[in-house]
Amino acid sequence: MIVYSTNPDFNYESDEPQVETLAPERQKLRVSIERKGRGGKTATLVRGFVGTDDDLQALAKQLKTRCGTGGSAKDGEIIIQGEVRDKIVALLQSLGYTNTK
Repeated sequence: MIVYSTNPDFNYESDEPQVETLAPERQKLRVSIERKGRGGKTATLVRGFVGTDDDLQALAKQLKTRCGTGGSAKDGEIIIQGEVRDKIVALLQSLGYTNTK
Protein backbone atom coordinates (compact mmCIF):
# COMPACT_ATOMS: atom_id res chain seq x y z
CA MET A 1 0.00 0.00 0.00
CA ILE A 2 1.41 3.37 -1.03
CA VAL A 3 0.16 6.45 0.71
CA TYR A 4 2.25 9.15 -0.96
CA SER A 5 5.08 9.37 -3.48
CA THR A 6 7.25 12.37 -4.30
CA ASN A 7 8.42 10.82 -7.55
CA PRO A 8 6.62 12.61 -10.43
CA ASP A 9 7.19 9.57 -12.71
CA PHE A 10 5.68 7.09 -10.25
CA ASN A 11 3.22 4.67 -11.84
CA TYR A 12 0.71 3.30 -9.35
CA GLU A 13 -0.17 -0.36 -9.90
CA SER A 14 -3.25 -1.86 -8.31
CA ASP A 15 -3.16 -5.32 -6.76
CA GLU A 16 -6.80 -5.89 -7.69
CA PRO A 17 -7.34 -7.88 -10.88
CA GLN A 18 -9.48 -6.30 -13.58
CA VAL A 19 -12.85 -8.02 -13.81
CA GLU A 20 -14.17 -8.67 -17.29
CA THR A 21 -17.87 -8.90 -17.91
CA LEU A 22 -18.92 -12.36 -19.01
CA ALA A 23 -21.08 -12.71 -22.10
CA PRO A 24 -24.82 -12.88 -21.31
CA GLU A 25 -25.07 -16.55 -22.26
CA ARG A 26 -22.26 -17.41 -19.79
CA GLN A 27 -23.79 -15.57 -16.82
CA LYS A 28 -25.54 -17.62 -14.12
CA LEU A 29 -28.16 -15.26 -12.77
CA ARG A 30 -30.56 -16.24 -10.00
CA VAL A 31 -33.76 -14.27 -9.48
CA SER A 32 -35.49 -14.47 -6.10
CA ILE A 33 -38.02 -12.59 -4.01
CA GLU A 34 -37.11 -11.34 -0.54
CA ARG A 35 -39.23 -9.75 2.16
CA LYS A 36 -36.99 -9.87 5.23
CA GLY A 37 -35.09 -6.79 6.38
CA ARG A 38 -37.00 -4.43 4.11
CA GLY A 39 -39.65 -3.08 6.43
CA GLY A 40 -42.33 -5.43 5.09
CA LYS A 41 -41.71 -4.38 1.49
CA THR A 42 -41.14 -6.97 -1.20
CA ALA A 43 -38.02 -6.84 -3.38
CA THR A 44 -36.86 -8.94 -6.31
CA LEU A 45 -33.14 -9.79 -6.25
CA VAL A 46 -30.95 -10.72 -9.21
CA ARG A 47 -27.76 -12.38 -7.98
CA GLY A 48 -24.67 -13.82 -9.62
CA PHE A 49 -23.68 -11.09 -12.08
CA VAL A 50 -19.99 -11.30 -12.98
CA GLY A 51 -18.55 -8.16 -14.53
CA THR A 52 -17.71 -4.53 -14.12
CA ASP A 53 -19.74 -2.22 -11.94
CA ASP A 54 -20.64 -0.07 -14.96
CA ASP A 55 -22.15 -3.06 -16.77
CA LEU A 56 -24.06 -4.03 -13.62
CA GLN A 57 -25.45 -0.50 -13.34
CA ALA A 58 -26.44 -0.52 -17.02
CA LEU A 59 -28.30 -3.84 -16.67
CA ALA A 60 -30.02 -2.62 -13.49
CA LYS A 61 -31.15 0.57 -15.20
CA GLN A 62 -32.54 -1.40 -18.12
CA LEU A 63 -34.47 -3.75 -15.80
CA LYS A 64 -35.80 -0.89 -13.64
CA THR A 65 -36.94 1.05 -16.70
CA ARG A 66 -38.74 -1.91 -18.27
CA CYS A 67 -40.43 -2.85 -14.97
CA GLY A 68 -41.33 0.75 -14.17
CA THR A 69 -39.98 0.50 -10.62
CA GLY A 70 -37.04 1.68 -8.57
CA GLY A 71 -34.13 -0.27 -7.24
CA SER A 72 -30.37 -0.38 -6.83
CA ALA A 73 -27.31 -2.33 -7.89
CA LYS A 74 -24.11 -3.10 -5.99
CA ASP A 75 -21.71 -5.96 -5.27
CA GLY A 76 -22.94 -8.10 -8.17
CA GLU A 77 -26.56 -7.89 -7.00
CA ILE A 78 -29.52 -6.01 -8.44
CA ILE A 79 -32.45 -5.13 -6.20
CA ILE A 80 -35.74 -4.24 -7.90
CA GLN A 81 -38.65 -2.93 -5.85
CA GLY A 82 -41.77 -5.06 -5.90
CA GLU A 83 -42.62 -8.64 -6.77
CA VAL A 84 -41.71 -8.77 -10.47
CA ARG A 85 -39.76 -12.04 -10.62
CA ASP A 86 -41.52 -13.52 -13.66
CA LYS A 87 -41.21 -10.28 -15.62
CA ILE A 88 -37.48 -9.98 -14.84
CA VAL A 89 -36.77 -13.60 -15.84
CA ALA A 90 -38.55 -13.00 -19.16
CA LEU A 91 -36.64 -9.73 -19.72
CA LEU A 92 -33.27 -11.33 -18.92
CA GLN A 93 -33.95 -14.20 -21.30
CA SER A 94 -34.92 -11.75 -24.06
CA LEU A 95 -31.60 -9.93 -23.45
CA GLY A 96 -29.65 -13.17 -24.01
CA TYR A 97 -29.18 -14.33 -20.42
CA THR A 98 -30.15 -17.94 -21.15
CA ASN A 99 -28.90 -19.44 -17.86
CA THR A 100 -31.44 -17.66 -15.65
CA LYS A 101 -33.72 -19.14 -12.98
